[in-house]
Amino acid sequence: MTGTPVRLDLSSPSRGPRGKPPQHFVDLTPEERVAAVTGLGEKAFRAKQLATHYFTHLSSDPSTMTDLPKASRDVLTEKLFPPLLTKARTMTADGGTTVKYLWHLFDGAKVESVLMRYASRTTLCISSQAGCGLACSFCATGQMGLTRNLSTAEIVEQVREAARELAAGEIPGGPARLSNVVFMGMGEPLANYKSIMATVRTLVAPAPDGLGMSARNVTVSTVGMVPAMRKLADEGIPVTLALSLHAPDDELRSELVPVNTRWDVDEALDAAHHYFEVTGRRVSIEYALIRDINDHAWRADLLGEKLNARGKGWVHCNPIPLNPTPGSKWTASDPRVEAEFVARLRAHGIPTTIRDTRGSEIDGACGQLAAEEDE
Repeated sequence: MTGTPVRLDLSSPSRGPRGKPPQHFVDLTPEERVAAVTGLGEKAFRAKQLATHYFTHLSSDPSTMTDLPKASRDVLTEKLFPPLLTKARTMTADGGTTVKYLWHLFDGAKVESVLMRYASRTTLCISSQAGCGLACSFCATGQMGLTRNLSTAEIVEQVREAARELAAGEIPGGPARLSNVVFMGMGEPLANYKSIMATVRTLVAPAPDGLGMSARNVTVSTVGMVPAMRKLADEGIPVTLALSLHAPDDELRSELVPVNTRWDVDEALDAAHHYFEVTGRRVSIEYALIRDINDHAWRADLLGEKLNARGKGWVHCNPIPLNPTPGSKWTASDPRVEAEFVARLRAHGIPTTIRDTRGSEIDGACGQLAAEEDE
């Protein structure tokens, strides 16, 4: 273990003890946006103008809203676009194509997000909570404990700002569109279910009411909150579900991922398979490979057997070399052991791809986000 164990916290604060973020335009449905605009004495069509500026032009700056009268734009932006995130620090790697953002929220809470630009796509990893209450022992975020849930607008603002920088050509490689969003930053997304689903709906809503992304390019991860996984299957939005498993046996998984004491391996896998059955979307199994802890060949065989027991073609496995975190005695598997683990899974017919670890040198890779202020 790493230091003093953090208590598993399955509480669901609506906003947390620090208070409720100011209501933002993004927190409202399209109908509520019209009501908010008319409530400020403006014409209803101003709501569509504001949505176009925010979701299409990626701006909440009143100086850019030249199709609105100045008096109107100043009032509307002051009331409907309160500042929620302040960029405290930006760190880069991979020639500037990997960018980690540290955000200060309105109440001083801190979160991070990571932008990763590849040749054929650009992916943003976003946070849904400040900290995390699920206490996974190898994860820097999990060792922070939970500060509070993020609001829908606080989550979407991470996306808008990254998309704006990308569209403006501020990321090496020239102007481009943000193609993928993954809820794999700080926090357990399904523990903040209402906000992440409102975010997903905003991401996939066509312009001008949302960002117009494909649901297939949005990934929601979970360590296995089974009731919420089953609820997600019934939403009718075919996002990709990623289950962070990390061990196929209950004895070890309960040590690594304490939520396993509430919903065990088989319950989590059953819920993941149910998601596939309902949506037709192949589920990703995330598995951090930890040297001499969970990387044994027999565990690869057990994982393959458990996945195949639920059918063929429903799952894809992503082993992830463990990313180092401060004070941890654990490290990534030996490359030969990693190769054997992958070979065993493939021998069971499980499609398997080693996950990229971009951003590890700036503590921006999986399991490393801790919102540290110091360089």
